[in-house]
Amino acid sequence: MSNLAPLAYLGVDTGGTFTDFVLFQDNQIHCYKCPSTPAQPEVAILNGIRQLGLMDLVDAGRLVVVHGSTVATNAALEGKGAKTVFITNRGFADMLTIGRQTRDKLYDLKPKPKVVPVPASLCLETGGRVGADGVIVEALSEHDLDRLIAEIKRIQPDAVAINLLFSFIDSQFEKAIAEHIPEGIFISRSSEVLPEYKEYERGMATWLNAWLGPKVASYLGNLRASLKRTPISVMQSSGGTTDAANAAQRAVNLLLSGPAGGLAAAKYLGQSLQRPKLMSFDMGGTSSDVALINGEIKLTNEGRIGPYPVAVPMVDMHTIGAGGGSIAYLDEGGMLRVGPESAGAEPGPACYNKGGLKPTVTDANVVLGRLPANAQLGGDMPINYEAARAAINGLANSLGLSIENAAAGIVDIANEHMVRALRVISVQRGHDPADFSLCCFGGAGGLHICALADALACHEIIVPNYAGVFSALGMLLAPRERQLSRTINTGLAETNIAALEQALLELADTGREQLIVEGIDAAQIVTNASVDLCYVGQSYTLNLAWQNDTANLQSAFHKAHRDHYGHELDLPIQLINIRQALRADTLELSLPDVLTGPPAHEVDFHTITLDDAEHMTSVPRYERQQLRAHQVITGPALISDTVATVWIARHWQAQADPKGHLILNKHSQ
Repeated sequence: MSNLAPLAYLGVDTGGTFTDFVLFQDNQIHCYKCPSTPAQPEVAILNGIRQLGLMDLVDAGRLVVVHGSTVATNAALEGKGAKTVFITNRGFADMLTIGRQTRDKLYDLKPKPKVVPVPASLCLETGGRVGADGVIVEALSEHDLDRLIAEIKRIQPDAVAINLLFSFIDSQFEKAIAEHIPEGIFISRSSEVLPEYKEYERGMATWLNAWLGPKVASYLGNLRASLKRTPISVMQSSGGTTDAANAAQRAVNLLLSGPAGGLAAAKYLGQSLQRPKLMSFDMGGTSSDVALINGEIKLTNEGRIGPYPVAVPMVDMHTIGAGGGSIAYLDEGGMLRVGPESAGAEPGPACYNKGGLKPTVTDANVVLGRLPANAQLGGDMPINYEAARAAINGLANSLGLSIENAAAGIVDIANEHMVRALRVISVQRGHDPADFSLCCFGGAGGLHICALADALACHEIIVPNYAGVFSALGMLLAPRERQLSRTINTGLAETNIAALEQALLELADTGREQLIVEGIDAAQIVTNASVDLCYVGQSYTLNLAWQNDTANLQSAFHKAHRDHYGHELDLPIQLINIRQALRADTLELSLPDVLTGPPAHEVDFHTITLDDAEHMTSVPRYERQQLRAHQVITGPALISDTVATVWIARHWQAQADPKGHLILNKHSQ
């Protein structure tokens, strides 16, 4: 890289439909969208960089790229991982198939058989077993190694996942096997991916990392080769970034890479507006993501992607298949359904004029007038209004409804899916949605947000500036990060505080060294130690900030258990895992102020079908870039920019703050 300081920072969020760009240069922000290229995601990124005129900066090494990717997510959901061999100890080859023996539907007496993660032909057993006390139960012999390598050469996999029992205590056998794997095969070791107890969850994380690794490594390798001297960081599922070289080896840590960017930006927004309690709603073309922020972004080690448990740290988020591209259809009983199948980027909704014929949520919004027929999606993609009507018309005829009523039905069903998701992360966890501001972003979020707020009885909506590319903005706001852990599994009362603090220090030193290698100044790195605790006999833990006083830690755990479960138990407490989170802020970004002065006038009027689908009215449309600080707009009205449109429904009023964020509240007209 050039010795000169970087002149520009580019946040990139690759979604299922669009790839979003936010460029921060000379204290100014520029936004851009282009269609994603799912088969080769790096192509869309390079297209956007060229369209933004940044190739000279790339050649000079004066551009920094921070990227959020859906490559790992989509590959996992679509079952398109690499051919992967799973290696474990003798007698445990079917570990991932048996799992926890849980059933998705408890009272379904005839459940459909699940597809096994790893076919039996790809599961290999070996010696090299360590006991729970760290004592070697069975050594790893030369014969074991020779047989393993011979089997691997016969199978010719793309990747190998090594998951030996209690390898988090002693990793020597996993390392020995890895050293003998032929070159050119992606290797994933459980003692490196997730050095924690629970052999099934550790095994799943290790297998997912290997199964997805070759695709992620190939794609990031192509991107690095194309951008040459440009530093590239990648957003992790935990809300922090790492460099592309490390990310290429840690695919399992990228499963919520894109959505985590949106939460990083939402946290920044909440802090700047002094609104620490936010319910985030991120609606893109393919899916919608919802989460709760109560001062900090909550992480979980009990996440899932499709049918797979993911025990690595990730933002606590709920995702549903309801986006702008979600397809509407009639089921076998003639009922109207919406999603989860999406029109994606190719061909996309019918209104994109790229060959799509199936009706989608976006087409419904076009028919209802909430997405203006003269809009330019992403700034340069015109909408085909007639194609949207034609797509909805077939569905309307089957339902015996007008086109407008059918479109309203599609939007209502999509809204209900999203309301249900928001209730999962609020009401079902003991939180009143009225206590939170509903923060919406994503290209399609602003079209639905008033209806969701009404359904949830939320009093305030925040539509941030740059909402259509908010996750890409979050890439630039996220810190560089490492999340490290280790299983200890000891009684809290018997804990050797000095030994535990030494173990925490070792984790911190490891993370600090990794960040320094990535070019981070040691003085910038902040560490945050925590521990996972539970009552003896419990399988699930609660994470608490570390304090070197076991009596205080015990009291804190009892309180946390009461808050979480409504009661505490008179049982000893077990300390299961220790954790270190290391973070370093890499860019101080201040959003520019919007113009002040007389309020901007509407640019035109559009015919809108109102909520009852029976009445139409003409409403004003405002250009968001022209709004002045403190300008108030009363609904019904449209506010649009090149990357998103906001529908201000009746009884709602929006006010622009000095940074251009829209704050919506109910009004009495």
